Amino acid sequence: MEKYTLPVVLEKDEHGYFAMCPALQGCYSQGDTYEEALENIKDAIHLHIEDILESGETIEKISSFSFVALEVTA
Repeated sequence: MEKYTLPVVLEKDEHGYFAMCPALQGCYSQGDTYEEALENIKDAIHLHIEDILESGETIEKISSFSFVALEVTA
């Protein structure tokens, strides 16, 4: 079984936490707590990868990524 390291973004909103994996288009989840959202996105990523591989597609390995928060005045 192949291991993948993928970036995940978790954001808090008025309903709990929203999680997404930008490397996998359409892969997102949510949870009432940070921990729940993190577990849910792990499950979503696992299912997303299974679907990709079953369809014969490949998953591009990400060798590095960074996270930056920018403050912008508009």
